[in-house]
Amino acid sequence: MLGLTSLGIIHTAIALVAVVTALIILAREHRIRYATNAGKLYVHATVLTSLTSLGIFQHGGFGKPHALALITLATLAIARAAIQTTWFGRRSAYVEMVAYSATLLFHFIPALTETGTRLPVGAPFFANAEDPLLKMLTGALVLVFLVGVTLQVVWLGRQRAEDTGAATPA
Repeated sequence: MLGLTSLGIIHTAIALVAVVTALIILAREHRIRYATNAGKLYVHATVLTSLTSLGIFQHGGFGKPHALALITLATLAIARAAIQTTWFGRRSAYVEMVAYSATLLFHFIPALTETGTRLPVGAPFFANAEDPLLKMLTGALVLVFLVGVTLQVVWLGRQRAEDTGAATPA
């Protein structure tokens, strides 16, 4: 099916669970938190997505997708450390929020690449992973991420100000 191995199909299914879960969480709560059941589902599905990607070698040996999987796992670890330790102090909630949002970006980069180089069947949108249009769209994803996390940081700051009864800056 579309040149996917059995592991590739499992990997894709798990990734879809993670992405859909994250989008629902962000629409409802504006941030992903491990403290919620949905947040746990997202994190665990993302871990499994990263681990399964390490066994996929459709494009040769260890490559950029494998490196991104390791970066994703490290980012997840940073998010957990932000909440479970005092390393980041008062900024812990912000670090967790931005880190989990970054992992969602990390889902979208290979999803766009793999989907766009396979579909439509027979005439894919992108010739390969180096296609200039794909690179522009990846840049647009990064821009959307930056705008999104900026809005999240402002939102969380306002939430915290309301919780403490402090005046919200204009």
